Amino acid sequence: MNRRDFLKAATATATATVAAPRLASAAGEKVLTFVPQSDLTLLDPVQTTGLVTRNHALLVFDTLYGVDERFEAQPQMVAGHEIDRDGLRWTLTLREGLKFHDGEQVLARDAVASIKRWWSRDVFGGDLRNATAELSATSDNTIVFDLKKPFPLLAYALGKPSSVCPVMPEHLALTPGTEQVKEMIGSGPFQFVPDERIVGSQVVYKRFDGYVPRASGTASFMAGPKTVHLDRVIWRVLPDAATAAAALQVGEVDWWEQPTPDLLPLLAKRGNIKVEVKDTGGYLAMIRLNHLVPPFDNPAIRRAILSAISQTEFMTAVMGINGNFWKDNVGFFLPASPFANDAGMDVFAGAPDYAKAKRDLQAAGYKGERIVFVVPTDLHALNSMSLVAADMFRKIGLEVDYQVSDWGTVLQRIASQRPLDQGGWSAWCNYVPGASAINPAAHSYLRGIGKAGTFGWPSSEKIEALRLAFLSAEDDKERQRLVREIQAQAMRDTPYLPLGYFAQPAAYSQKLSGIPLGFSQFYGVKKA
Repeated sequence: MNRRDFLKAATATATATVAAPRLASAAGEKVLTFVPQSDLTLLDPVQTTGLVTRNHALLVFDTLYGVDERFEAQPQMVAGHEIDRDGLRWTLTLREGLKFHDGEQVLARDAVASIKRWWSRDVFGGDLRNATAELSATSDNTIVFDLKKPFPLLAYALGKPSSVCPVMPEHLALTPGTEQVKEMIGSGPFQFVPDERIVGSQVVYKRFDGYVPRASGTASFMAGPKTVHLDRVIWRVLPDAATAAAALQVGEVDWWEQPTPDLLPLLAKRGNIKVEVKDTGGYLAMIRLNHLVPPFDNPAIRRAILSAISQTEFMTAVMGINGNFWKDNVGFFLPASPFANDAGMDVFAGAPDYAKAKRDLQAAGYKGERIVFVVPTDLHALNSMSLVAADMFRKIGLEVDYQVSDWGTVLQRIASQRPLDQGGWSAWCNYVPGASAINPAAHSYLRGIGKAGTFGWPSSEKIEALRLAFLSAEDDKERQRLVREIQAQAMRDTPYLPLGYFAQPAAYSQKLSGIPLGFSQFYGVKKA
């Protein structure tokens, strides 16, 4: 029985098929039941770059700034800021009415401790830490950055759309960044309900009555007033696509974050369901290689693989033949963004050349070493990319050890810098939010800082030098030149292998049309 046939049968009996019934709600209570991209296995957003944890964090925690649809940082928890001493002092003032879920007032010292914990782990945050001489709370509502050198992107760093800086109570923020916090207490619009969490099945959030949205501005992407329209949000983990689709069609769930592309046409035909891209920034797909262990510690071996890549094949596997949802011929920056360019892109011209890649691998010194390829089977996009990548690896002569597990297990494994025989890894497929790849400043997967960087740990003094020059460049022409050099150097150093761009449609019930639904945040952030 194929998936579509199963879906037809499952639709009629979805109530019995779905893992757990939708929770009963009190009269008049608004409940949104949501199918996330995967199970929420890691709760602490400082501990992982996983987007499912980021989305969880956007419910529970608020951030000092938020990025709008133009990818510009706007005040969120702060009322505003002042910059003086020729850019060497930033004074941030918290807005009135901020409370944590335990009822305590949000104070500047909570934010300072939260920033310090976040920047101990985050790559871009580390830049801000290195540029800061002193970070202090000079009053209950005043945060002061005294800088060693100007850092114009300070607000953007604190509000960037991935690996967010979550503000939590000081006693939790004093937990070392290498350890997970014990409680989920934030000041965001929703409270995490630990007693109703069922690992592998369910996550529950309830409205935080003490939350006060910004009084001004326009809701846009992650910025602006976060007006709460719901009483409860329930995440239902349904890894099987047919089960999720059936549950959506009969109203057992309201919103499916990442439907598989083969089911999109069927869902779009249903009068009670709307299919729409909610995260318009989309994603950049990649193969991330481990630069610490052979054979991918050799840049020539990494570079040799580029000529075997067909971005069209990878993106078709992820999103199907509908070219409205993906782009090929994509480098290291978001397509159509100001710094997207064609430097070094000639390597992807024409059909993939497996014979050339195989010759180049041998010339670079590949001797048949085992490649441990870790694959999450419960994330459609990553699983699909991995299948294509493994086939490509084998065609060019790499010895592939294909190891499958769930996304939570993969997230924990890729944090390991151990050798392969001690639980390490060689390669995995991933994607990053396009909003994180609009410039070199926040693009953490384009960094070359070795073990201090993001999983994979590439080292490139040249990329780092060009990035520093970009951060201090004073005109657009110079920045454009530097970004072209960065991409050309990345094609030589290959911090990762670019696979293309895709936008992931969501599918949700038409009965939610009266509730503004925005990017990942479920409480009403929507461009006015």
